[in-house]
Amino acid sequence: MQGGNAMYRFALVGCGRISKNHIESLKQLEEQGKAKLVACCDIIPERAEAAAKETNSKAFTNYEDLLKEKDIDIVSICTPSGMHPRHTIMAARVGKHVLSEKPAGTKLSEVDAAIDACDEAGIRYFVVKQNRFNKTVQLLKKAIDENRFGRIYILLSNVLWTRPQDYYNQAPWRGAWEFDGGCLCNQAAHYVDLMQWMGGAVESVQAFSATLARRIEAEDTIVVNLRYRSGALGSINVTTLTYPKNLEGSITVLGEKGTVRIGGIALNRIDAWEFDQPHPMDEEVEQANTNPTSVYGFGHLDFYSHVIEALKGNTNGIVEGREGRKTVEIIQAAYQSALSGGQVKPCAMPR
Repeated sequence: MQGGNAMYRFALVGCGRISKNHIESLKQLEEQGKAKLVACCDIIPERAEAAAKETNSKAFTNYEDLLKEKDIDIVSICTPSGMHPRHTIMAARVGKHVLSEKPAGTKLSEVDAAIDACDEAGIRYFVVKQNRFNKTVQLLKKAIDENRFGRIYILLSNVLWTRPQDYYNQAPWRGAWEFDGGCLCNQAAHYVDLMQWMGGAVESVQAFSATLARRIEAEDTIVVNLRYRSGALGSINVTTLTYPKNLEGSITVLGEKGTVRIGGIALNRIDAWEFDQPHPMDEEVEQANTNPTSVYGFGHLDFYSHVIEALKGNTNGIVEGREGRKTVEIIQAAYQSALSGGQVKPCAMPR
């Protein structure tokens, strides 16, 4: 395995919508001499060939054939969500590290199987949570860690985006329970992650969901209420029905000594930053704001850089398999609650 100042060799599996962010990040890291994309794989030959041509890498249409390649250190998995655990296990069995797009999977039992496979193989398993690396989010987490809020009372997150029926019609896996889930599992997975990263362990979940306008199996609108072990309360509101375009991707934290709201379309703008006492970090608020061109933001490059440093042993991985599992645990609890009409304890979900 690569180490020191050598370049880590990545393979990309799944060359669809989100792969562009991975490709751009790896291009920049190659310029820095840190990483190189050596192979691209997609079951649609034209996609694999286009990505390979753009990155001067090898094209594959069969994942098993790609995994036979010796010059691959880590596999970036950008396939449909329900396939992430299966593709992670396949990579682990041949000794390759894994970087999986969010969420880690759609079923907790399958995510656990992937974690076990990586443990048994002694390889690292990272789950993409690029919004943790937004400057705005980093600043908020810093304020929480330094106890500037005092006791936290409530955390709120809104993901008010639009996905027309055409979006779902582009691929049969979109909006399907097995491969995708609904707006909570797909569009809001990063926000679920941030709600538990900021608020801590979740004691119970209660949710109401509906499929109001899109012709899909899963939900296009959901409201999720959280009770944290700390006693704080939380709420996540998600829809893909916002007219006429994406409106908001936000998180708000209210405490006894502070109020912070990060808004914009992708957690890119600090709309409120109020605390009872001044602090040097207050000077960082303006420079933390960004203006991304899409809801994906700018965090993929920072996430990739973090993964490389973790592989080198220079830092601990902040979103490895067990941390990524927490998001799936909350999502699955929310879906179970919406089905049963009662409260569900994520910690009681079967392993």
